[in-house]
Amino acid sequence: MDTRQDAPRDVPLVAVAHGSADPRSAEAVEAVFARVRRLRPGLDVRVAYLDHTEPGAEDALRALAAEGAGEAVVLPALLTAAYHSKVDLPAVLDRVRESCPWLGVRYGATLGPHPLLLAALERRLAEAGAAAGPDTALVLASAGSSDPAANAVIARMAQALAWRAPWRAVVPAYASAAAPAPGHAVARLREAGARRVAVAGYLLAPGFFSDRVADQAFAAGAAAVAPALGDVPELAEVVLRRYDAALGRVPAGGAVRAAGVPGAAG
Repeated sequence: MDTRQDAPRDVPLVAVAHGSADPRSAEAVEAVFARVRRLRPGLDVRVAYLDHTEPGAEDALRALAAEGAGEAVVLPALLTAAYHSKVDLPAVLDRVRESCPWLGVRYGATLGPHPLLLAALERRLAEAGAAAGPDTALVLASAGSSDPAANAVIARMAQALAWRAPWRAVVPAYASAAAPAPGHAVARLREAGARRVAVAGYLLAPGFFSDRVADQAFAAGAAAVAPALGDVPELAEVVLRRYDAALGRVPAGGAVRAAGVPGAAG
């Protein structure tokens, strides 16, 4: 699918990331959306954050409304749908709609899950020197969530990665709020006979959780830990597909199976 078509110039994109006190996080997020701008010249792409980093999501949308915009697409720059995309950001949008009723807001889907993100994970694993094989197992590590549905998505993604390449085993892990932790997952796979264990970080940007994943994984004997996704081509493509779907330009997609993620939008 060609996502480089001319976009409606009167519908800006406001991407809202979680935000972090770690400056590496915002740098990585900004790099992702700089790539989006290169892919879609002329599209007004703005980045905002829910916490820690400026501009805040509400301030960014109010500024856009003050400039006279009549419509905006808001994308949660998050890899799973959980509390932030289901509660925090909708509350922000409700306040903006109340104070700026002339600004029509189209709320897009979270970036993940998406089959292209599986390819991005594989890209980062290859860069880290990890290759699938009968003696090599894989841990797919996410930040973790108190929302069981979000954690279940990670488990399905682990299954999809196992379908795509001949890993000895692929298991999910969570850096917080759920079990197993990344270090425990690595240790169990080694105890089960895996000679090598690689870890893929299903994280948008480096920061607290990526450091926790790497520290735990290496301490437990992981052979390789792929970094957070960051500025990869696949992620920018997903952003534009979510943007176009929010505008009704492309179908939202249905279930993606076998080589993709069950239940993921295409």
